[in-house]
Amino acid sequence: MHRQQISSIAHSGHPIAAPLSDDSVHALLDRALPHGEARLLDLGCGSGTWPARAQAMRPSLRADGVDIDAGAIAAARRAADEAGLGDRVAFHTQDAAEFTSPHLYDVVVSVGATHAFGGLLPTLKAAGRHLSPGGSVLVGDGFWEREPDRATLDAGFTADEYVDLATTVDHVMAEGWTPVYGHVSTLQEWDAYEWSWTGDLSRWALDHPEHPDTGQALEAAAAHRDAWLHGYRGTLGFVTLLLRRTPTP
Repeated sequence: MHRQQISSIAHSGHPIAAPLSDDSVHALLDRALPHGEARLLDLGCGSGTWPARAQAMRPSLRADGVDIDAGAIAAARRAADEAGLGDRVAFHTQDAAEFTSPHLYDVVVSVGATHAFGGLLPTLKAAGRHLSPGGSVLVGDGFWEREPDRATLDAGFTADEYVDLATTVDHVMAEGWTPVYGHVSTLQEWDAYEWSWTGDLSRWALDHPEHPDTGQALEAAAAHRDAWLHGYRGTLGFVTLLLRRTPTP
């Protein structure tokens, strides 16, 4: 079972690939989206939830979503067609780091997809290339709520993979960005995300006992659950920042 297939099944009940509730997603988009004609780009869009929800909130919005997962893009296109958004939302099967467009965008989103660019700061650099003057970037990434202990590191992290929240914001500002809003995911949001991730993957395996990938799916769910509950729960945080470029003197 490929990593992308595991991720697709695991996110079937929680289409935002990050520990964010529906209310948090709505609040973040409401602050990020301008009224009137505007364009949004989602780099690492998965099944297209951010563009679809943004377009539902701002009907005059046009949006593009980019993801390397062809299956996720196909699902995004089907959902957009079923919702009648086919002429307002476009999806592209491509490496988000290599995407080019003739347009500049009023909002660039990359939440839970910074791995596609090699980290938070490279993601901001990539997003900035697509941003119109005065536009905003909505980016979400991890940080350390507390110093990672041995259990967290044994779960597959490295101590220098993240920094604390204050240092994360300092690094972002040093790269020429000003936070205009932010949301730190709550433990409740984290738990809902992780129970959904592991539960949906487990449910799929239990519902398909004859499938050749059932055993692998159960193992992946169990390994993820163990890493979360015995490792990074309460240590790994997640922050979503709404940023604008800092004017240069």
